[in-house]
Amino acid sequence: MMPNPVRASSVENPADILGFAIEAAQRGGAALATLVEIRGGAARALGAHVAVASDGRFCGYVSGGCVEAAVAAEALKAITDGRDRMVKFGEGSPFFDITLPCGGGITIAIHVLRSTDVLDDTLKGLACRRSVALAYRPELQRLIPLDKVPLRPGWRGKDFISVYRPKTRVVISGQMGEAEAVRRLAEASGYVVDVVDPKATSQTIAIDAFTAVALLHHDLDLEEILLIKALASPAFYIGALGSTRTHRRRIDRLQSIGVSSEAFDRIKAPIGLFGPTRESASLALSVLADIAAARLENFG
Repeated sequence: MMPNPVRASSVENPADILGFAIEAAQRGGAALATLVEIRGGAARALGAHVAVASDGRFCGYVSGGCVEAAVAAEALKAITDGRDRMVKFGEGSPFFDITLPCGGGITIAIHVLRSTDVLDDTLKGLACRRSVALAYRPELQRLIPLDKVPLRPGWRGKDFISVYRPKTRVVISGQMGEAEAVRRLAEASGYVVDVVDPKATSQTIAIDAFTAVALLHHDLDLEEILLIKALASPAFYIGALGSTRTHRRRIDRLQSIGVSSEAFDRIKAPIGLFGPTRESASLALSVLADIAAARLENFG
C-alpha cells in the first residue's frame, strides 16, 4: 500500500526543494514534479517544483496549495511504477473533483529520480552564484544540464527547460534604524544579506548580477564609496535614500568625478516602491517591495 502524502515543509526556494529531492532519493526514492503548462490563470510560474519522497513526504508548490497533495499522490504512483508521467489538473483534466480556484488548468511533469548527479551539480552552481538550466526530456525520462541559460523557463522543442538563479543578495549600508529594519525584513524574506560599514574602506563587497544595493544614509559622503562600487557592478538594483533635491546633489557629485549619465540613471532615488515614509518599518517594506519587483522584472 502506498503511503499518504504529507507536507514536510513550506519551503519554496528551488535550491531547498532540490536538496529535499536529493536527500529523499538517497534514502529510498523520490520524484520531482514540475509545472510545465498553464491554461488560464495560475498561482505559480512555469518551472515551479514539488519534490516527493517515496515515504509520502513532499515540499514545494505548483499551485496555491490546492493540488499539491494530489500531485504527490501521482508522484508516488510514478515512483512505484518506475516511470515518468504527465498529469493535468483543473481545466482539461480527468480529475473532475480537483479544481483550481483560479478556474484555469495546469500540467505537471513527474520525473522519477534515478540519479541525483544532475541535481547535485545544479546546487553546486547555485552555491557559486551561477545561473543553471536543466532540460527535461520526457521521451528519454532524463534531466540534461545545459551550457546556455535562457532568460525564462518553458518548452524548447521536445524539452522543458527549468531555470535556476541564485538567491537575491541585499547589500545594505546606512543609518542604524533604517538599515537594521531593512536587514531584518530581508533576512525574514530569505535573502542573503551583507551589511557594510561605510567607514571600512578596505571591506570586500561581493556585488553580482543577483545583488541589490540599498544605501540608507543621510550623508552623501558616507554612501559615496559603496555607490561608486555598485555603479561599476552588474547589480540589478541600486537604491539610495534622500529627496529629489538630495538626488540632484548626488548626481552633481557623480558627474564631478566623471561618472556617466548611463551609470547614475541606474540609481532608484528616492529608494523604495512607495513613499515618502516616516518610520523604519514602512521604509523597509517599501525597499524590499521595490527590490522584489526589480528582481521579478529582470529575471522573472
